[in-house]
Amino acid sequence: MDQRELTLTRDCDAIQIPSGSPIILPLGTSVVVTQSLGGTYTVATQAGLARIDEKDIDALGIDPTELQTEKKTVDGSLEEAVWEQLKTVFDPEIPVNVVDLGLIYDCLVDKTESGQTNVKVKMTLTAPGCGMGPTIAADARQKVLILDGVDEAEVDLVWDPPWNQSMISEAGRMKLGLV
Repeated sequence: MDQRELTLTRDCDAIQIPSGSPIILPLGTSVVVTQSLGGTYTVATQAGLARIDEKDIDALGIDPTELQTEKKTVDGSLEEAVWEQLKTVFDPEIPVNVVDLGLIYDCLVDKTESGQTNVKVKMTLTAPGCGMGPTIAADARQKVLILDGVDEAEVDLVWDPPWNQSMISEAGRMKLGLV
């Protein structure tokens, strides 16, 4: 679907990139999908880049029932499943997932005394002033919560240590052409 020009079929909530400000793209707006990763869509408009969430993809003419929103069964380790889910989260401007970008600093899966399973993730961004930070963190939280067996998830943005390109995995470096 990337790089196709589409016309919005209804008014659509979006997030302006890179500010992270909520905007509404009106019915009839012409957009070009520049990235469709992790269930979100980055679109180019005459006003700049915007990100459309999974809940609004019908405005692009995409059937939302094509995307999985039910609880996802976990085979094996829950912690490994959390890491795999985090690999489905993307910065809307970079076609590499947050794990391979080196943005995930810590992931803790914890059982409470009452038997509830909580997941705590510490992540950073490529730049501290990125307005998309809360949106990317919310995406990560939602992706973790979709796992069967996870009762609560918390994603904290942290800035120490500061992110740098050496934190990108080999797979990420290859995708970005840094190898």
